[in-house]
Amino acid sequence: MQIDDVQITTTDPTTDATPSGTVLCEDGLRRPPWAARDPLLREYYDTEWGMPVRDEAGLYERLVLEGFQSGLSWVTILRKRPAFREAFAGFDPDAVAAFGEDDIARLMADARIVRNRRKIDAAIANARAVVALRSEGGLVELVWSYRPERTPEPRTMDEVPSRSPESEALAKELKRRGFSFVGPVTVFALMEAIGVVDTHLMDSHRRGSSGVWTAEGAG
Repeated sequence: MQIDDVQITTTDPTTDATPSGTVLCEDGLRRPPWAARDPLLREYYDTEWGMPVRDEAGLYERLVLEGFQSGLSWVTILRKRPAFREAFAGFDPDAVAAFGEDDIARLMADARIVRNRRKIDAAIANARAVVALRSEGGLVELVWSYRPERTPEPRTMDEVPSRSPESEALAKELKRRGFSFVGPVTVFALMEAIGVVDTHLMDSHRRGSSGVWTAEGAG
């Protein structure tokens, strides 16, 4: 998830917050500004974002949604997520890999999702790439093999990176394998979302909660 579209840039007078640090929410827990306001984003942050995803369909879903989010707000994608799941056969890579022109026409006519032909084509191509990867270990093994030795230790949103050497290398490898909409920024957002890196702010109540990283950034 790319979160720069929802950052707070001024201190919120109703909460204990700095311009780019955590917000002390009414439940007594500290969250980053992007997760402190909208209930849907808060639920996503508290229960899903940054937790390990190690199943193929789940990882494929997040890869597709990160691609569709490009140029849009993440909360828009979250609100449309149930419709995306229905439209894309539950993000079953085998099912999506078999989509043809009739399916593309159906998706382009579905107002519940993001009707972008390039992104739809990429989702189908990526499903086919996922299937092709199975003979070489699979998508999950490939993505998790780019886990760094340490994870960032940001105290403010300004200290959260948007890309890394690992995301650049993984993006390059994914493109070589036939994937689309997998630039290094999108790939880093994916790595954050599925726990490959932990970019929770240091004083967030979610820091170190994934079981992959300690709060101090060690694996």
